[in-house]
Amino acid sequence: MDGPPSEAAGGGGLDRGVLAVAMVVVLGAIMSILDVTVVNVALKHLTEDLDASLEKIQWVATGYTLALATVIPVTGWASARFGTKRLYMISIGLFVIGSALAGLAWNAESLILFRVLQGLGGGMIMPAGMTILTQAAGPKRVGQVMSIVGIPMLLGPILGPILGGWLVDDVSWRWIFYINVPIGAVALVLSARILKRDQAQPAERLDFIGLLLLSPGLAALIYGLATGAAKNDFGRTDVLITAIGGAVLVIAFVAHALRPSNENPLIDLRLFRRRAVASASGTLVLFACSVFGAMLILPLYFQQVRGESAMASGLLLAPQGFGAMVTMPAGGKLTDRIGARKVVIAGLVLSILGAAGFATQIKPDASYWLIGAALFVMGLGMGMTMMPTMSAAMQTLSHAEVPRASTGLNILQQVAASIGTAFIAVLLTNQLKSEGLGGGGGGEGGGQTLPTNLPADVLQGILKKMSDAFQHTYWWSLVLLVVAFVPAVLMPRHRVDPSATDAGPVEKQHVPMH
Repeated sequence: MDGPPSEAAGGGGLDRGVLAVAMVVVLGAIMSILDVTVVNVALKHLTEDLDASLEKIQWVATGYTLALATVIPVTGWASARFGTKRLYMISIGLFVIGSALAGLAWNAESLILFRVLQGLGGGMIMPAGMTILTQAAGPKRVGQVMSIVGIPMLLGPILGPILGGWLVDDVSWRWIFYINVPIGAVALVLSARILKRDQAQPAERLDFIGLLLLSPGLAALIYGLATGAAKNDFGRTDVLITAIGGAVLVIAFVAHALRPSNENPLIDLRLFRRRAVASASGTLVLFACSVFGAMLILPLYFQQVRGESAMASGLLLAPQGFGAMVTMPAGGKLTDRIGARKVVIAGLVLSILGAAGFATQIKPDASYWLIGAALFVMGLGMGMTMMPTMSAAMQTLSHAEVPRASTGLNILQQVAASIGTAFIAVLLTNQLKSEGLGGGGGGEGGGQTLPTNLPADVLQGILKKMSDAFQHTYWWSLVLLVVAFVPAVLMPRHRVDPSATDAGPVEKQHVPMH
C-alpha cells in the first residue's frame, strides 16, 4: 500500500514510509563507514597472513579511501542521470561484490584491487542515501532524517575497532569483508521493495572536464596528506608533488565550475554562495578537522601510554557513541523546530567541554571514568553538531538541488577528515619529537613499543612526556572547535520556511504490506 505523503502536515514526526527508507539508507551507510575503521585493526594480521610488508598492506586502507574520493564527485550527476534508487542499488551491489572478493583474496595485490572495487561502490552509498532520504522527508523534517543518517557516521569509528578486533582475534580477518555480504544482500532486497521508482534525466550531460579535474585532484590531495601523516614527513618529494598537484587540480575545478558559461557543472558550487550553505559548510569543515583528528589519536593514547589492546581501546571509546545516541534524535527534531543555529552552537559548546577534558586529563594514570565522561560529553556535542550542520544547508535547497549539494557536502567532509587527521597526527609527532621521544604518533597504529625492562622511574618519565604530547595536541583540536563558532553564528537564525524553497512535490514511498 502507499504510505501517506512524506511531508506530513506541520512537519511533525517521521511517518512509517520515511522510517522504512531511513532503515534502508542506514544499512548501506553502516557497511561503507564501518569498513573504513574495521580494516585498520587487521593490518598487522594481513602482513603476516599474506606475507607482505606493512607499507604494501597499507594500500588496503589507502586504496579504499582513494577510490571513495575518486567516485564521490560523480554521484550528483549519476543520481540525476540514472535515478537515485538505481544508483544506490548499483553502489551497494559493487560494494558487496568487492567485499566477497576481498574475503577470497589470495595475496596483497588482489586484496588491494578488490578494496578499490569496494571503494567505488562505497563512495556513492552515503551521498546517494542522503539524497534519497532528504527528498523523501521534505525540507520540514530534514533535521530528523539527517540525524538518522548520522548514527552510523558517528558510531562507525567507535564500533569499527571493536568489531574488527573481535573478528581478527577470534574468527578470521576474511570475515571483516564477508560480514558485508549478508548486510548488503538485505539492503538490496529492501531497496528494491521500499524505495520509490525515480525518474532519470537522460538529457543531462556529464561535466567531463570537471570530472577530470576534481576526481584525480581529490585522490592526489588525500593521498598526499595520508602519506605525509603515515611517514611523519610532509617534506618528502612524493608527498609535496601529490598534495600540491591535487590542490591545484581542485582549485582549477572550482574556477571551471564557477564559470558563467558552465551551465551544468559536476558540482554546483554556486549553491555555496547562499549564506546557509556557506556557513554550514565552514562549520562542517572545521568541526570535522577537529573531531576526526581527535578520534585518531585517542586510541593511540590508550595503546601507547596505557598499554591497551586495539579491541580494548575501541571499547573505551564507547561512551562517545552513547553520548551521540542521546542527543542525535533530539538534535534533529530541534533543528526542524527552531532552526539549526541554536542547536549547532549548543553542540559546539559541549564538544569544546569534551575536548577541554582531553586537553587537561590525558595523563599516564588518568582515571578512565574521567576520560569516559569527557568522551560522553564530546559525543553529546557531536550528536548536536554534525548532522544539524548538514541539515542547515539541505533545508534551503530545492528537490532538484539536493543530489549535487549532498555530493558537495560529502566531499567537504571527506577532505576535512583527511586534513584533520593529517594535521593532528603531524602535531602529535612533532610534539613527541620536542619531548625527545622521536616520531611515533602518526599513521595507522603508529607509535613506538616501549622496552619492558626499563626502570620504573624511567618508564614513568617517558609516559609522562608522551601524555604531555597528547595533551598539547588536544589544545589545537580545541582551537579548531572554537574557530568553528564563527561560521556557526552566521547560520540562519530561525527555522527555514520550506515554502520559500522550490521543494517541489514530495513523492510517496511505497511500503509493501504482507
